[in-house]
Formats: sequence, C-alpha cells, structure tokens
Amino acid sequence: MRSSYPTELPEDFWIPIPLDTNNMTAFSPFLVPQDHLGSTGIFYCMSAFMFFLFVAGTGINVLTIACTVQYKKLRSHLNYILVNLAVANLLVAAIGSFTCFVCFAFKYMVLGPLACKIEGFTATLGGMVSLWSLAVVAVERWLVICKPLGQFSFRSHHAIMGCAVTWVFALAAALPPLLGWSRYIPEGMQCSCGPDWYTTDNKYNNESYVMFLFCFCFAVPFGTMVFCYSNLLYTMKMAAQAQADSISTQKAEREVTRMVVIMVLGFLVCWMPYASFAMWVVNHRGSTFDLRLATLPSCLSKASTVYNPVIYILLNKQFRSCMMKMIGMSDSDEESTSTQSTTEISKVGPA
Repeated sequence: MRSSYPTELPEDFWIPIPLDTNNMTAFSPFLVPQDHLGSTGIFYCMSAFMFFLFVAGTGINVLTIACTVQYKKLRSHLNYILVNLAVANLLVAAIGSFTCFVCFAFKYMVLGPLACKIEGFTATLGGMVSLWSLAVVAVERWLVICKPLGQFSFRSHHAIMGCAVTWVFALAAALPPLLGWSRYIPEGMQCSCGPDWYTTDNKYNNESYVMFLFCFCFAVPFGTMVFCYSNLLYTMKMAAQAQADSISTQKAEREVTRMVVIMVLGFLVCWMPYASFAMWVVNHRGSTFDLRLATLPSCLSKASTVYNPVIYILLNKQFRSCMMKMIGMSDSDEESTSTQSTTEISKVGPA
C-alpha cells in the first residue's frame, strides 16, 4: 500500500512544483520507489541502458588513455585534447552512469542525497569539460589548417593550457550548486541528478544559474565550433579548387567535411535537448509539463561518453590503429594510410 510509505523528507528536498497531477507526489525520491512516474519495465530498461553506458563508456575511454600512455606517437597536441575528453567522459561514465544504473534498478535515488550531489557534480563537471574540449579541438583545427595567425605553431604546451582551461571553466559551472547558487536534485524519473532548473524556490536563484549555463557552457562552445569549422570548410574548399587535379586533396576535403558534419551533429544531439528543455521550463514558469520528459535529455548527455569517443577517436585512424595493436588486431596498412591522409590534410592550409 502506498499509504505505508514514509513521508518524511530530507532537509534539502522537496518543493511543490506545477506539474501534471499524475506526477505530483508527497513521497521523496530519496525514500521510496517512484512508481507513479513509469512502469517497472521502463525503469529496468533505463537501468540496462545506463549499465551499457557505464561498461562501454568506461571501457572505450580507459582504452583511449591506455593507448596514449603506451604509444609515444600518439602524444601530439591534438591527441592531448582528445585524452582530456576521454578523462571527462570516463568521469561521467564511471560515476554518473553507474549511479543511475543502480538507482533505476531500485526505481528511486536509493543511494541518498549525498550520492545525488556527487552524481550531479561529477556529471556536470565531466559534461562541461567535454563541451569545452570540443571547442578547444575546433580552435586547434582552425589554427593548424586555416593558419589565421600566420606562422604560429600550435604546440603541446598550448594544448595542455587548453586542457587546463576546460577544467577551470567546468569547475566554474559545476561548483556553484554546491555553494548555494542552484543545487543538485533528482530530475526526470528521479533516478539521476542534475542542477535544479525546474523549481521556483528563489532561495537558490535557479533561473540565473540556468541562464549562466546556457550562455557560457552551451552557446559559447557551440558558437566557437560553428565559427572554426565553417572557416575550416571554406579553407578546404578553396584548397580543393586550387588543386582540382589532386586526388589526395579532394579526398582530404571530403574526409574533413564528413568529420565536421558528424562533430557538429554529435554536439547538438548531446546537448541541444537538455539545454532547450531547461530553457523552456525557465521561461515558462507556471506551465505544466511532464517531469518524465527530462529523463531523455539527461540520458542523451550521458550517452555522449560513448559516441564522443566514436566520433573523435575511433574515426581517428592513428588512434584506431594503436587500439587494434593493443588488443592484438594490428593493421599496418591502415596505419600507413592514416599517416599519408594526416599529412595531406595538414598541408591544405594557406602558406
């Protein structure tokens, strides 16, 4: 019987919010299963999906870091940034996805308020590092191929500085909810945690924090990517026209174009649903909405721990070749092709 559930709420939770009546509950997601938000099958499917993200995300990102440690030739300035991305993805997969896997299995935030704050903080920190790492990759590609600064050479120490900046920016975004500007609470089906973007409690200034996240941690990285990659595509197109008879240059243009399209689409799939849904809620205070809708954007952002490495690392032939060597599936022909292709693309920029 539902009436037998405990109703005492932890001190840092819970506020009544204007949801559909089917979603209203007097029972804390820290204390009892949230059966009113979905069937047992849905919770178990979400738990299985989170387990997949935990296993796949942890495995592929650990393999990426291990490859870079083992193979010296992978320690280039671009690959430093990709490893930084892998570390951020590993943080989200190992802590965020695993916590969600356990909580979806029990159908509520069984690990308690402290685990909620830890999961929310690590997921936000790793997500922000990932976002800014993608922007740094775009800037690196723009500087190397388009050469806007002339003979400026992007070196390893520049990449390390770029990686450090991503963590500074990420901490600036993830720490405020622990310090009183917004807070980390259960979201969606109440089995994952994130910044409080859907309550109206003025004590935490949630609206201003969400606006900060949207502008600083979504719009700015996305704008940087669009600027850099649009210039990159233009440079590649001009080089291809100037070398119309060069099959290798034409091939390089097609490869870069494909990669740019995949990169931008991947970014949007990761973060556009989460950012747009949070902004809609903030700008439509008082409107009813189904709280369960917040689960899908949260899952898509966590799924980036798997498809980001696929886009940025497994499609990198040099990385893929080293990974195949590490697991005993060496492909020397692919490695030589990778070296030639990389050389061609690097030479495309204006002199």
